[in-house]
Amino acid sequence: MERTTCCVVGGGPAGMVLGLLLARAGVEVTVLEKHADFLRDFRGDTVHPTTLDLLEELGLGERFDALPQSRLDRVGFPVDTEGTILAIGDLRRLAGRVRHPYIAMVPQWDLLDLLADAGAEEPTFTLRMSTEVTGLRRGPDGAVTGVEYRTAAGVPGEIAADLTVACDGRGSAARAGAGLEVLDFPCPMDVWWFRLPRPAEDATAALTPRIARGRLGVVIPREGYFQVAYIAAKGRDAELRARGIEAFRADVAELAPDLADRVDALTSMDEVKHLDVRLDRLRRWHVDGLLCLGDAAHAMSPIGGVGINLAVQDAVAAATLLAAPLQRRQRGGGRVTGAELDGVRRRRLLPTIAVQTLQRFMHRALVRPTLAGRRAGPPKIVQRLAERVPAVTIVPAYLIGVGLRPEHAPGFARRAPMPVAPAGPAVADRA
Repeated sequence: MERTTCCVVGGGPAGMVLGLLLARAGVEVTVLEKHADFLRDFRGDTVHPTTLDLLEELGLGERFDALPQSRLDRVGFPVDTEGTILAIGDLRRLAGRVRHPYIAMVPQWDLLDLLADAGAEEPTFTLRMSTEVTGLRRGPDGAVTGVEYRTAAGVPGEIAADLTVACDGRGSAARAGAGLEVLDFPCPMDVWWFRLPRPAEDATAALTPRIARGRLGVVIPREGYFQVAYIAAKGRDAELRARGIEAFRADVAELAPDLADRVDALTSMDEVKHLDVRLDRLRRWHVDGLLCLGDAAHAMSPIGGVGINLAVQDAVAAATLLAAPLQRRQRGGGRVTGAELDGVRRRRLLPTIAVQTLQRFMHRALVRPTLAGRRAGPPKIVQRLAERVPAVTIVPAYLIGVGLRPEHAPGFARRAPMPVAPAGPAVADRA
């Protein structure tokens, strides 16, 4: 029987940040990631100002800056058929309030590799790749006492843990095994992700939504390509795939005429990845021995691109509140209590509700009318306000880039700037 103090299920941003912070507190932590590497397309790749600040506090700012990235300082909407963009969120206005008044677009696998390398420098950190959690271990009193897993070779195993933290996303196996009650909100849309070529001379610096009849799009400038989100009514995946790639190219060309000259780069619908959009929240984020964070606790709509930032903030709050109880347990003291676990939910509930309320408003005010063909732009009152009082663009910029309760690295996790590490081969297991 393997044993650890804290078992983190899922090696995404929340899981890796939590593992690194707890390890820096001297807590024995094991992160389990079911894939052999982090190389998957169309994960959320936005790194927001508060997360950029966190990386600096952790001493990882220089390493992050060395990663290939592009920077977005505005969020806008088209307001006419000529493609005029109205900036409704200007992150440049955050200068002086945050150290990084922009969103960095970085392949998520690069960010996760950076966090994994930093974790590997801590003696109490273990990252197990190709290890899929298949169930929860239970004690005689019903409390979660760890996880059951299976390796890529099909070998089963178990890890006993004083605390298990589910950071395995909206389809969380750990959350499902805990039987926690979910509050669901209706979502009018799904998203289909793909990429198109971006010429080296292209200077686009804004994340720009596009609008056509019955559908929306978002074009995100990345290093060497555009990452494109095609947004249509929920439940249309089978229909779009049945129509085929030529019809899909025509839809994209109508939605984004400036990209029509490169839609032929899409050769098959296999290159178009479907995201089933969900918006939900757990009523309780824990049971005895188990805590849920990030999308496992509150699945977010992609509207605003804030899901990753919110998950990272959850992880920082959890490490801040639970490091001492886990250290106590490691020394032979009492286990982490339900009240201590619920403290994380209480601390992060208001920011979560605020973001989900904003997303639900955007679904009603923009997404539903557009997908129904009743509107071709943001509400008129929003347009008039942004045009007449440009300073108001700081409000959505702040909500997107910072949020209601930004979290900062606890003192035990802070480090002086760490030099850029030499590139090395990817590894399947870091300990």
